[in-house]
Amino acid sequence: MRLISQDTMSQYSTNFLLLPIPEYPVLDCVPNKIIKLVVLGGSSVGKTALVVRFLTKRFIGDYEANAGALYSRKFTIDGEQISLQVQDTPFVSLEDDTDSICCQEQINRSIYWADGFVFVYSITEYKSYRVIRPLYQHIRKIHPNANIPLLLMANKGDLLRARQVSSKEGLQLASELGGTYYEVSARENCEGVHEAFQQLCQEVSRMIGSCNGEKRRGLHLVRPKSPNMQDLKRRLKQALTSKGKSATTL
Repeated sequence: MRLISQDTMSQYSTNFLLLPIPEYPVLDCVPNKIIKLVVLGGSSVGKTALVVRFLTKRFIGDYEANAGALYSRKFTIDGEQISLQVQDTPFVSLEDDTDSICCQEQINRSIYWADGFVFVYSITEYKSYRVIRPLYQHIRKIHPNANIPLLLMANKGDLLRARQVSSKEGLQLASELGGTYYEVSARENCEGVHEAFQQLCQEVSRMIGSCNGEKRRGLHLVRPKSPNMQDLKRRLKQALTSKGKSATTL
């Protein structure tokens, strides 16, 4: 199910070289367009499952603890080939019963690095919804004056009987943050997930294209020597083999 804001409407663990940097550097616009997205949200909301759905069109239900992998693929957006980098992240949590959040330093660096932001919560857990607003405010502290292309994804749309967050609440929050809202199911809705990510990529691509030589923010994260797509294929093969064995046992 697709709902769009009316107003704007580890698995594989990659070790990054994250050195202490007193100030975040500024990078020039480059001819080869690179779109950098970061996926953020609370615990067990399906961030990694959504990334895998988008990149491979497949669903894997079980994952190891999220260590923050960086995925890279080539895509064609509006007739132009771009290099897409998607940074998965560990979960963000609320501090006690307050609306303050606790972020790892890796998340802060990823926030600075990214061009576009994907906020994920689960419709079955209201606490994960509460994380989003302070998370956005935290991003605003890092980018006080920047245009922030963002996508708000309400995951686990197949679990309607366990719903704790209404679609209306999701739409209202997306409108407040100035982003686009999609209610999706990583398990059942490949098309909706792909459409949501693609729309954000198009928005970021247009933003980068209109910078007209101006300085572009960014922080160099050391990329893996080979894309994690190979690891995703390996995990998919293992998951399918496991399902095959279970079916045979039954």
